[in-house]
Amino acid sequence: MTAAMVGTVGIVIFLACLLIGLPIWASMLGVGMIGFGVLAGFDSAFKMAPMDIFSSLASYNFSVVAMFTLMGFFAYHSGIGSKLFDFAYKCLGFMPGGLAIATEGACAAFGAICGSGPATVATIGSIAFPEMKKFKYDDTLATASVAAGGGLGLLIPPSVTAIVYGVMTETSIGRLFVGGITAGILLMILYMIAIYIMVKRKPELAPQGEKFTLKEKLASVNGGLLETIIIFAITIGGLAAGWFTPTEGGAIGAFAMFAVCLIRRKLPMKALIASLYDTARTVGMCLLLVACVTVFQRFVVISNIPQALAEALMNIDAPPKVVFLLIVLIYLIGGCFLDGLPLILITVPIFFSVVMDLGFDPVWFGVIVTMVCVMGMITPPVGINVYVMRGVTKGEISLETIFKGVWPFVGCILIAIVISLMFPQLLLFLPQLIY
Repeated sequence: MTAAMVGTVGIVIFLACLLIGLPIWASMLGVGMIGFGVLAGFDSAFKMAPMDIFSSLASYNFSVVAMFTLMGFFAYHSGIGSKLFDFAYKCLGFMPGGLAIATEGACAAFGAICGSGPATVATIGSIAFPEMKKFKYDDTLATASVAAGGGLGLLIPPSVTAIVYGVMTETSIGRLFVGGITAGILLMILYMIAIYIMVKRKPELAPQGEKFTLKEKLASVNGGLLETIIIFAITIGGLAAGWFTPTEGGAIGAFAMFAVCLIRRKLPMKALIASLYDTARTVGMCLLLVACVTVFQRFVVISNIPQALAEALMNIDAPPKVVFLLIVLIYLIGGCFLDGLPLILITVPIFFSVVMDLGFDPVWFGVIVTMVCVMGMITPPVGINVYVMRGVTKGEISLETIFKGVWPFVGCILIAIVISLMFPQLLLFLPQLIY
């Protein structure tokens, strides 16, 4: 049996492990060690695995994940999301479907201080869903708008996905963050347009919102938006200006958010402990995946599958953009079965060199990959944001109802990807301007 055949069998076994419900980390570690042992000898496999796991866990580069995650959970447990939603509603609530449109704005604003999609859904959903129920919004629109909006927290910096991609490919995390700003704004606007069109076509989905005076809008700025802007400007602005490294920027952001919570008296001891616990659990999960995928990558690399796949894609007699669309299609299919982080950890080492050979920019590719991960967060059968949203409703709304409503937002993500492919400078002009 050739190395490529062993690699193919290993990948099939890995997918089978996922289908029967085994944890992703265990599937990658087990298949990676056994596959490496078959190809290079089990003595080598048992020496390789501990060394790779230790080097992954001891990597200073991944400390940036802990800092930005801590900042996000401080924001999550402090209740700042309710203030951001209040501001968004007073500015956008007058439009048809105003509460749902305001939800997208609040998700984008909260995403600027929290790099987690599920945390964004849990925070904004717990505020927005009861309000939409009170005003008799359609259940499908109310839940799907929150689940889709939560993905903005993954796209708009600080993004854990962008950090991991940057570390893996040695791409500037600052450039990825700045590129994500434009992509996040584009997707937020598309979401808002989709909601507006849906409600205009079917007014029974949502009532007309109320209007607020300019004084009321300005008064809501001081409730959380001002602090969010300041913290975002300090962390992302300082990082873009080169004042500090990504890890230092995350630490400064976490400290700034902690200070704001203390000054506002929004972080009691219970919330502080919960923030630290959730951070430790999330970072531990992330590092475990990184360590195990390193072993799995060793097996995939020596099986020569990446090289064979790269050669096959490069030999396709088609323009580079067509080849890239094939890669995006693979990501879209993978996103239906894998969460964003495992998807990036597994696929980026395979496709990154191909995309670079096709002449695409690494920052642009990183933002596109993050967009695809956002889609994976709301598409069945995994769709983690949908499951979180169902939890927010306390089981009142079924998964089928929520999944039924996400498809217009999936269409928005596809449109955003096509626009970014046609006009790559849309995502690159800001990083190129700043750097």
